[in-house]
Amino acid sequence: MGAIELILIRHGESAGNVAATYAQQSGAEVIDVGLRDPDVPLSPDGERQAVALGTWLASLPADERPESVWCSPYLRARHTAELAGMAPFRVDERLRDRELGILDLLTSRGVAARYPAEAERKQWLGKFVYRPPGGESWADVALRLRSLLRDLDDADDGRRVAVVCHDAVILLLRYVCEGLLEADLLDIAAASSVRNGSITRLVRPSGTGFWNVAAFNGVDHLAAGGAPVTEHAGDENVHPR
Repeated sequence: MGAIELILIRHGESAGNVAATYAQQSGAEVIDVGLRDPDVPLSPDGERQAVALGTWLASLPADERPESVWCSPYLRARHTAELAGMAPFRVDERLRDRELGILDLLTSRGVAARYPAEAERKQWLGKFVYRPPGGESWADVALRLRSLLRDLDDADDGRRVAVVCHDAVILLLRYVCEGLLEADLLDIAAASSVRNGSITRLVRPSGTGFWNVAAFNGVDHLAAGGAPVTEHAGDENVHPR
């Protein structure tokens, strides 16, 4: 047996999301955020999203609320959980965002200008397989999530569990939990980006086997709580070419 529901929550909008979108739109090569990725905080809008998330969680009937919370160690995820009133929560490094290695803080323009061979290799291999030097592929992240889910099932048998993490991590939890193929995952990633503060629910009443999606990327709770809906799309070229 294991957990029966996963409530996957992307952190609120971060200062890094804002800086990355500005850099892409302005044609810059480098994202000017000035912090290590683990230390990037929420933006003011991200804080409002986290508060709205907490209002939504508090409004749930007792038999629908998460009974346990697991959280990425990155500041933006921990701050989201704290502002949403989800403490105490369990921090686990396997929920950290994907590590980008030498491509960290570079826009797609910056990668093409500074590492043209890597830009070509990334397009050839596709997002699931491509591993930047010093970083991780999506397949690498999936491996650490398989380990995490085994521990989560042992710790939270028969319980509803909230997981506060990152966009790529949510997509890859779907990949592992639903038993998707690479092509299935990349089709989802190409069709939609995981929005800040969004909620994805996976259910498995038996506590065993694959999971089913009850909701994906929902943000109605943000509007209801008076918070803005923000969407910061990543690299749109996810399929191998």
